[in-house]
Amino acid sequence: MDHTARMLEHAKPDQLVELVLPYLWVALADGRVPANVCVDACMTLRNAYGQLGVRAELLPVDLAVQHEDGGGTRYGSLTPSWTGTSWNGHCVLVLPDSERFVDATVEQFDEVREIGMGPMIGKVALTIDGTQDSTMEPGAQVVLRRGDLLLTYTVAGPQALASIVEHPEAVAHADGHRRTGVNVASFALVALRGEGVRGRAMQAPYPRLRALLRAVGDAPYEADEAGDVRFCLPDEAGRERWLRLDEIPLPPTTPAAWPRP
Repeated sequence: MDHTARMLEHAKPDQLVELVLPYLWVALADGRVPANVCVDACMTLRNAYGQLGVRAELLPVDLAVQHEDGGGTRYGSLTPSWTGTSWNGHCVLVLPDSERFVDATVEQFDEVREIGMGPMIGKVALTIDGTQDSTMEPGAQVVLRRGDLLLTYTVAGPQALASIVEHPEAVAHADGHRRTGVNVASFALVALRGEGVRGRAMQAPYPRLRALLRAVGDAPYEADEAGDVRFCLPDEAGRERWLRLDEIPLPPTTPAAWPRP
């Protein structure tokens, strides 16, 4: 059984979306990842989480991978930069509402990939200010274990985040990241409506996810040659319409997708 199937079988309702999406992204990528693998993954997954009503924010980090013998390698930087169209750094996602930390591309590093456990997902401590924004302070560390490796993530500052989201390369690909994120979320919705999973998914603390599951039901779906996923749903007159996930009408009380305008 692959990683995604194990997540679907064993995850609790409040963990399903958070855990399944990174594993699903890895399965869909199937090795076809661009040069800026962590940036593209985070941008895509941020949109995928957001389509299902889960807040996700980029977090640039420095990563130290330490072996039991004390040796190790450092990846990323606290002061990352671009060389042409390639970003010299590492970034992950933080999910403020569930206080989870997601490194979908940790297996780009050889010693971690050898263990073969997929994305790294852990709990983090967040500070929440009066505006309800949840962040990790620059210099904060998240220490996680993977096999015999100790992974220490150190949070970079706001300038590092700006170096990603404000760079022309990221701006130029924003629409593509959103579109791919919608497609990843679509496949996740298909998985979450499956037998033995739907009941737990409907207990997840995300009203938008629950509304989408009700709207889609068991409707057929297909992916075209460009990879766009559409669900076949009847309109008010009973005519079949093939709709992308972000085109499906939902009740007016449904929370909007993240990131919100």
